[in-house]
Amino acid sequence: MFTGLIEATGKVISLSRSARGAVLRLEAPLDGLRVGDSVAVNGVCQTVARLEGARISCDVLPETLRVTNLGLLRPGEAVNLERALRPDDRLGGHVVNGHVDGMGTVVRVIRSPLGLEIEVARELGRYIVPKGPVAVDGISLTVGPDTSEGLFQVFIIPHTWDHTNLRSAVPGRKVNIEIDIFAKYVERLVPRSGGTGVGS
Repeated sequence: MFTGLIEATGKVISLSRSARGAVLRLEAPLDGLRVGDSVAVNGVCQTVARLEGARISCDVLPETLRVTNLGLLRPGEAVNLERALRPDDRLGGHVVNGHVDGMGTVVRVIRSPLGLEIEVARELGRYIVPKGPVAVDGISLTVGPDTSEGLFQVFIIPHTWDHTNLRSAVPGRKVNIEIDIFAKYVERLVPRSGGTGVGS
């Protein structure tokens, strides 16, 4: 589990594809990483498979390559990194599982105040509500007041803009979207009530 508070930006060294998926190699300036640790890469939970100093390698599954922007990464590109939440850590963002639901497309970069307008498929957009949480490339953000089922805005404080890969966002860029897990639980549970009221 993660919080959506990015600890560092890493740099892509290589993405080597094979029949079993791909191996993603990164420069990851995070202290204390060990083989087997979980780390969110652009919001995607990955396992450190190999470690060479500040360089890590992760084995990326074919489904992850299909659903997320990890398969689009190029050498030199910046990625957002966050280590898994520990039991004694503060939950400063929101609950982020690292299980990306799909990709969105940056439609517009908003300069004042800083923000992005992002388009998503309607099946994802229906979970995104004004002032609700959403993770964009692993960053915990709050949805702006103007939103529809396929288009939403997020506004970003300068610190987050300067210390994540959002600073290089341009229209057309694909970003990973993880919707609020609690919205999915509510959808699953509410229809089962049958509308018969408490105690039925």
